[in-house]
Amino acid sequence: MKIIRGLWNRTLPATQGCALTIGNFDGVHRGHQAMLALLQNEARHRDVPTCAMTFEPHPRDFFAAVHRKPELAPARIATLRDKLEELERCGVDQCVVLPFNQRLASLPPQAFIEDILVQALGVRYVLVGDDFRFGAQRAGDYAMLDAAGSAMGFDVARMQSYEVHGIRVSSSAVREALAAGDMERTAALLGRPYAISGHVVHGRKLGRQLAESAPGRGDGFRTLNLRFSHWKPAASGIFAVHVHGLTPPGEPLAGVANLGVRPSLDPNDVNGGRVLLETHCLDWPTGLSASLPGGEAYGKIIRVELLHKLHDELKYDSLDALTQGIAKDCDDARAFFASLHAQTRRQTTRDRIQG
Repeated sequence: MKIIRGLWNRTLPATQGCALTIGNFDGVHRGHQAMLALLQNEARHRDVPTCAMTFEPHPRDFFAAVHRKPELAPARIATLRDKLEELERCGVDQCVVLPFNQRLASLPPQAFIEDILVQALGVRYVLVGDDFRFGAQRAGDYAMLDAAGSAMGFDVARMQSYEVHGIRVSSSAVREALAAGDMERTAALLGRPYAISGHVVHGRKLGRQLAESAPGRGDGFRTLNLRFSHWKPAASGIFAVHVHGLTPPGEPLAGVANLGVRPSLDPNDVNGGRVLLETHCLDWPTGLSASLPGGEAYGKIIRVELLHKLHDELKYDSLDALTQGIAKDCDDARAFFASLHAQTRRQTTRDRIQG
């Protein structure tokens, strides 16, 4: 997927055109996926590439900062990296990432249509959601866009809400599920387990000092650390997880992870103030370290699926208490995976009997 960051003083080949959809796409949930599937079909009929336009930061982040009201900023489901990966997985050919700043916030709706949609992108088809608004003061709506399409030679359509089991699928619904720690409902809305990916970064190496996770190993509760690039994640707490990217495809590692700000650590933490996903693999495969550069995973891209929430973040008064807390989390995560495997075996047995 081609990624275009900003369009000011730039144009795409207008003679080629594109089939475009516009949105924040936070989470790229099943409603987004249905819209992107329709976009692909319309693009094929017109023999043009698909294009998704999104914004960074989220417009509500921008206005929350302008008005100095951080509570107005929405909790973030996905990082930009994960959003782009999911858009690519959905078959989007190119993605325009517009920086949402004062210039864009002040752009009149008609200028947005003429300067960006027509001149820069040469749109042939535009697909939007049923609540789509655009331009300064959110003055632009579907009727204005449809009228402009008729006058300027591009088609416009809108897609109604997408529902799963009678529930409207939206980024807000995903945020609510994540805030409640309901990972099963989150996966139903996303169409996949909730996951965070990124490069493994350095931490304080404190986990290696807490306790030995197995006889003869001095790594203690060694963790794989990923930074979540937004200060307000939609999920937080301790989770049973699957780690992808360290072993062959299709062979995830079971683990336990902390997503949040680590209240038990001191201000000297090298990631202090940043949201971090710290993942401890329950069973570090023999020989895996030797296969990694320098025996470490730093810089490697991994994906961590958050499968089941164990509890919210806790503040421990001492390293001994923290060690005991992590050990219990590991035991609880192992119990979750044992239950999960037992359910899988029972389902396999039922399928064989019915077959």
